[in-house]
Amino acid sequence: MCGILAVLGSAEGEQLRAHAIAASKKLRHRGPDWSGYSVIDNNAFCHERLAIVDPMSGKQPLVSPDGMLTLCVNGEIYNHQALRTEFEGKFEFQTGSDCEVVLPLYANRSTADPEPGVSRHAAWINKLRGMFAFVLHDQTTGQSVAVRDHIGICPLYIGWGADGSVWFASEFKALVDTCTRFEPFPPGHVYDSTTKEITRWFRPTWVNREVVPTEKVDLAQIRERLTAAVVKRLMSDVPWGVLLSGGLDSSLIASIASRHASRRTESVDPDEAAWWPRLHSFSVGLKGSPDLIAAASVAKTLKTVHHEFVFTVQEGLDALEEVIYHLETYDVTTVRASTPMFLMSRKIKALGVKMVLSGEGADEIFGGYLYFHKAPSKKALHEETVDKVMGLHQFDCLRANKSTMAWGVEARVPFLDADFLEYAMSVDPECKVVPKPNGMEKDVLRRAFDTPEDPYLPHDVLWRQKEQFSDGVGYGWIDSLKAEADVKVSDVQFAAAAHRFPYNTPHSKEGYFIREIFDRLFPHKSAAETVPGGPSIACSTAAAVEWDASFKKFGQGGEASGRSVGVHNDAY
Repeated sequence: MCGILAVLGSAEGEQLRAHAIAASKKLRHRGPDWSGYSVIDNNAFCHERLAIVDPMSGKQPLVSPDGMLTLCVNGEIYNHQALRTEFEGKFEFQTGSDCEVVLPLYANRSTADPEPGVSRHAAWINKLRGMFAFVLHDQTTGQSVAVRDHIGICPLYIGWGADGSVWFASEFKALVDTCTRFEPFPPGHVYDSTTKEITRWFRPTWVNREVVPTEKVDLAQIRERLTAAVVKRLMSDVPWGVLLSGGLDSSLIASIASRHASRRTESVDPDEAAWWPRLHSFSVGLKGSPDLIAAASVAKTLKTVHHEFVFTVQEGLDALEEVIYHLETYDVTTVRASTPMFLMSRKIKALGVKMVLSGEGADEIFGGYLYFHKAPSKKALHEETVDKVMGLHQFDCLRANKSTMAWGVEARVPFLDADFLEYAMSVDPECKVVPKPNGMEKDVLRRAFDTPEDPYLPHDVLWRQKEQFSDGVGYGWIDSLKAEADVKVSDVQFAAAAHRFPYNTPHSKEGYFIREIFDRLFPHKSAAETVPGGPSIACSTAAAVEWDASFKKFGQGGEASGRSVGVHNDAY
């Protein structure tokens, strides 16, 4: 994971290099290990590197052997070794970087006209398995393409300069001084400079929310495919670990990783020992919080080297402005959850760890949020899971990426593996409906790993109730943040919120408080428009607020805590 910036079609002339470098420096927290810059005609390509795979020779921008292709990538290509084999004898690789395989894929792409409605770049991009955002320039044709991964795990923004130039950056803070407008680049899409069109390359079978799958779930497939997704993501030439909240999702990822941590999974030699064979786990919370207690129990079972970080409410409040600066959002749920994750990431980096596995995505795929208990039908549940997965780039993916990359730590998310998603989103959603009368959310995922003959987790962890991260780190964190907002935002200010913030008007003093900090940091009109809005209950879409009359009381105010849903053991 790194920071990238590209400028296409600039009219700045000799000033382009200096201006591009100045903008790229705003991304250096994402890639503190090295910087690379290239200016070709009226285009600039900048890369701030976090070195995880091939740290010695994989610097960017990457260039093809003939010098005609230039590439800047933020991300990881997990199937790069298989793709390298495909081009053996046809392409002379210059580095050991996993990202270099993008060059021969593009060079050998089909130039035939695609089917109607299909991107002409879909075939070659779909061969990639990983998380990525990249810009590639072809000097032979003058063509440039920009691509974002299937779900938007890696952030990417597109902006337009007053001189007609098109800009791309991992974070929009690199665009605010140079672009008249900017917006998030859509996941699963590709930009082609020859047509100036953005088209979809990722077209999974499940993306049509109106078609409800009927395939009966196979628990072994869930287990095997998630295991494969985790093993892919153990690829690393630097120390790594796992984030462990003690909840179901992170604990499953940690358990699977612990079974494979002793060997170097990317080696052609299946017996090669891992370079860092002891698995390290990390948790964060207020003193005595639910997550710290649960994580310590799981770590003891898995025999990890466990690191527990205790933060105080004051430390969270002191970091709030910096958190919002790195996140580039004023979404209340995201800010709440990101603050402890941001603090923990700094400690993780201090230990010399550059990569962690995390459990994002499971709640969206399997209907794990507590409001799913109130889903009126399996069709409604399926539609909500599709909408939630396709919207992850605006919420949990953004949080997991930016709160860790603020300190140069890369978070990898196995649940969002493209192949795992294809199966898990294509089974009959009846298996995701919470069993009545006293069933547990994500029942199908729990059952898939409920193997007494070979247990992955203790029974009490496997069947622990869902805690949203901002709740699990300690209920006092949310309550204290609300109290701080009540002090900082007067009744008079809040009454005029619609005049102060006509776009996405905050419906709580906490939302006003966070929005005020955001607008002070990013006064550009486009900045506010990058953040979605609308009513929500415990992280739901607006459509799910209509599922239950009680939801509407909280939904308009954007209350996101799981405790606002009546099924929680500690419900409001």
